[in-house]
Parts: sequence; C-alpha cells; structure tokens
Amino acid sequence: MNPMPEQCPLCESTMEVHRLYCGGCQITIEGRFDPQTTPAFDDAKLPVLNRLARLSAEQLEFLEAFVRAEGKFTRLEEEIGFSYPTLRARFSEIVQKLGGQPQPDRQEPTDRKQVLDDLAAGRIDATVAIERMRKAK
Repeated sequence: MNPMPEQCPLCESTMEVHRLYCGGCQITIEGRFDPQTTPAFDDAKLPVLNRLARLSAEQLEFLEAFVRAEGKFTRLEEEIGFSYPTLRARFSEIVQKLGGQPQPDRQEPTDRKQVLDDLAAGRIDATVAIERMRKAK
C-alpha cells in the first residue's frame, strides 16, 4: 500500500480524502474525511516502549502500583504488603532492566531476620537474599 500524498503533485494544494475502501468486505464509503483524526505513532517513542516491553508482567504490575503510590515506598508497603528492603530491591531491578543505575539505599542496615522472612515467603530470590546478607555485615 502506498502512503497517502499530502500535497497534489500538480499544483501542490493539500490533498483531501474522499473515499475509503475495506478489502475485507468490499465496502466503499465516500465523503470528506480528515486524514489527521488518528495521529501516527511517533517512532521516537519506540525505544521507550521496547525497554518497557522487556519487563516481566510482575515488574509491570509493580511499576503500576509504584505510580499509584506516587513513588512513596511507605504507601507501596501498605498496598503490596512487602517490606521496604524487598520493595527497594524490586525497584532497583526495574531501574537496571530499563538501563539505569539504581542509587545506593540510604536506610539503616538490613535486618537479617527480615531477609530470611522475605526469602521464605518468596518475595525475594536467593541471589537478592545473599546480596542483602552481605550488606548486613
């Protein structure tokens, strides 16, 4: 399919759409149509969408909850029910997956019992637990 010309090749006036055709059911609709009613997708936004598409469903749900909580981890703790260290770890994973560098956590040392509780409940995996235990030393 050829792209619609915006200008007349003869006099350079703006072209108008007067006929639409559906190849599926062979119907033709005639009239004056505005070709700009549906804006074209901005290709410049494609890299952002590609990065977001790399996130897992769980990470996208977390990101949505983070936005609902307006970026406040205390509200996110209430909504999701995870501890602050678990939320920070998940947030850092998303930041890294989107190509950023997470900032170092500025909170008090990790509570070893909380790490073990989070690991037992499946809120973090063994790699994250080991990393947190090393930080707790």
